Amino acid sequence: MPNGPVTLVILGASGDLTRRLLLPGLGTLLRTRPDLDVKLVGAAFEALDEAEWRKRVSEALADGGCRVERAERMASETRYAQLDVTDGAAMKAFLADIDEAGRPIVLYFALPPAISQKACEVLSTLELPVGLRVAIEKPFGSSLESARAFNQLLTSVVPEERIFRVDHYLGKATVVNLLGIRFGNRIFEPVWNANNIERVEIIADEGLALEGRAGYYDKAGALKDMIQSHLLLVMAIFAMEEPANIDAVELRDLMMHTLRATKLWSGEGEVPSRRARYAAGTIDGREVPDYTAEPGVDPARQTETLAQLTVEICNARWAGVPFRLRSGKALGDGFRGIVVKFKPVAHLPGGFHNEAPPNVMVIGISPESIALSITTNAEGDRWDLEQTTLSTELSESPIRPYGEILDGILSGDPLLSVRGDVAEECWRILTPVFEAWSSGEVPLDEYTAGSYGPTSWN
Repeated sequence: MPNGPVTLVILGASGDLTRRLLLPGLGTLLRTRPDLDVKLVGAAFEALDEAEWRKRVSEALADGGCRVERAERMASETRYAQLDVTDGAAMKAFLADIDEAGRPIVLYFALPPAISQKACEVLSTLELPVGLRVAIEKPFGSSLESARAFNQLLTSVVPEERIFRVDHYLGKATVVNLLGIRFGNRIFEPVWNANNIERVEIIADEGLALEGRAGYYDKAGALKDMIQSHLLLVMAIFAMEEPANIDAVELRDLMMHTLRATKLWSGEGEVPSRRARYAAGTIDGREVPDYTAEPGVDPARQTETLAQLTVEICNARWAGVPFRLRSGKALGDGFRGIVVKFKPVAHLPGGFHNEAPPNVMVIGISPESIALSITTNAEGDRWDLEQTTLSTELSESPIRPYGEILDGILSGDPLLSVRGDVAEECWRILTPVFEAWSSGEVPLDEYTAGSYGPTSWN
């Protein structure tokens, strides 16, 4: 069904997020959705010549693959306003100026969290255009308490169904593919449980080091930057019960049920949480300085660049299965994906010369792929067993993650956005980790940049 007309307002339009991700993502969406009727408005504190803004829009949309004539037409119709989003009078005048009867407005906050919150405080005091939607980038708070307070503020601006909390991982093709892999294949869904799966690892390692992001990263660290939002949400989709329908209510209800059952690992054989920071090393022949020597880093903060968390999902499907979530910077080959290790066969007939290695499934998030190792008879001695890997590259989505997210926002479908209670639950799960780290119970280990993490973790 074609979307109705909508006005997309990007607050913070002069920033890097808009240039690198939002506008190219919109470009991929426009390429595949010729019916999309969207008017673009940019606003930021920075003064920007309208001609320069239109040039940026045209180039970024084209970078996303939007047809040149469509990009140029959209650029010719866009406008830019210099705006202080924390000024109530300025915001009121701005909204009145762009409001058109029958055309919903999306306010997309491509701004630092503190500024977004101040802007929402301003909006809560104003009479807003009918049907206004609000899109907010992560992080959604910095703790359970702040997330609750932020959610209360947001719902004082617009109802929950018109709040779109953006986590671009939910727009990644492989994450969405989890639903098809699980529920579209008879061979997988019946074994997707503790009876057959020994452990699950969800990994988002980066080969890149800090790369000039100290202003944000040194205050957040790997645990808040990646695990609190991205990886817990991926885990919830991986482990949730089967939905009757893929819709915003049911999908997010089932994710919430999974997260509510999640707690830190309390059994034997696993460390609930670990943290580490990279020291000087070499990545792809390039010298990487010690993290504490990176510009803008405050060593006293004890910021981790690698975090590892092991949780359990306390329900009948997953009882006893450790889920390890790990993410960090300046690491080895930068693997990003899900590793599913199955239990060994219950009984192997006598006569084979060796044991049957467990099946392992690897679902690559970047690049998008799937591989399944199975046991077969060896080519030499037929009574030897060996692993054979079946693998394929998954087709790349024509729409980038931010295009997928924007599609839902522009159509008013919150399926791929983070609901308020889900955001709070992710903070709830990590609260004991923050407490243990702040009290010094968990040491800050060290690893060499370009390695696979501390050797003591292996």
